[in-house]
Amino acid sequence: MTNDFRKGADGARHRRATLKDVARRAEVSVPTVSRVIAGDYPVALGTRRRVEKALRELDYVANTHARALRGHGAKTVAFILRDVRGQAFAQFAHGIEEEASRWGRLCLLCVSGGDPVRELRALNLMRQQGAEAVIIIGSIVDDEAYRRQMTEIARSLDQAGSRLVLCGRPPLGEGVPVTIVEYENEAGAHAVTSRLLAAGHRRILLFGGDVAFTTSAQRFAGYRRALTDYGVPYEEDLVVKAAFDRGDAYLRMRERLAAARDFTAVFALTDVIAAGALRALTEAGLQVPGDVSLVGYDDVPPATDLRPLLTTVHVPYEEMGRTAVQLALDHRGSGRFARESHVLLGTHVVFRDSVAPPPAGTARAPR
Repeated sequence: MTNDFRKGADGARHRRATLKDVARRAEVSVPTVSRVIAGDYPVALGTRRRVEKALRELDYVANTHARALRGHGAKTVAFILRDVRGQAFAQFAHGIEEEASRWGRLCLLCVSGGDPVRELRALNLMRQQGAEAVIIIGSIVDDEAYRRQMTEIARSLDQAGSRLVLCGRPPLGEGVPVTIVEYENEAGAHAVTSRLLAAGHRRILLFGGDVAFTTSAQRFAGYRRALTDYGVPYEEDLVVKAAFDRGDAYLRMRERLAAARDFTAVFALTDVIAAGALRALTEAGLQVPGDVSLVGYDDVPPATDLRPLLTTVHVPYEEMGRTAVQLALDHRGSGRFARESHVLLGTHVVFRDSVAPPPAGTARAPR
């Protein structure tokens, strides 16, 4: 009878494949399988293909590397970031590194650049290297293809004794062996937009990001919910896309000001975007917050470097990194995180100097 070592339809885990299992599946000897894996001995092409097919079907390569690293090398925690230069990602990475060190683990870092193909390649590499946990942060397009792909990765890692942790990303669905660490993204956007509305602003420019991606979409949803709560109609022309980049934000704000200055406040989707917007507003001769109020999101530099100091939403990025490691390494243990697979961290508005009531006569009508 042929054994199935992959996930069954019921999600049950099966035992790991051995060299004998691969040899049986490929209908060759164990030494032949070893030669194909080593790649240092000639093997007939047809035989090699049968062995490689069996290795893939039984998920043997990843499990072999995992056993080798766990038995003879340092245990590792891998994490994949969009960009190491961003302050938010840097804080997240710092939290991972410190907590992993506390657990006696080394860290492996990969950068995706926001490219799903690079992210998948990094995931597979970390899986083959036997990382004890693989942690990912960064916005994505939450479509069927993404969920199917990540579900397969999560199950493969789980079978190899590893754990996939998604940070700032939505869950994949019931029964998927994945850990989720989220923060109150939409609630933070709702709170900071409400701060502007409470100050009297009615024409608030939502500036930056792309609502096709999860992080921006959630902040957009919080913005719209706040408008609804205050009885302010949503206006599509008050939404401007910009990359999560200071330079692009500066250029997009210049373009928007050249077209019309029909807003009294700006909700920038990150603090970096707020910095670019502030430069463009200042160059146009506008005072913040005298003429235009400005808020950001993340509470990372440059929030406390700008003048005026930026009102923004604090996101606990370092805590997210620490929590991701704790959950990943403790999910099968008996510690306080052992039974948790989904954690939601809080956000809050940090009130500083960049918000004031709108100039007289401009709260409800374009200027």
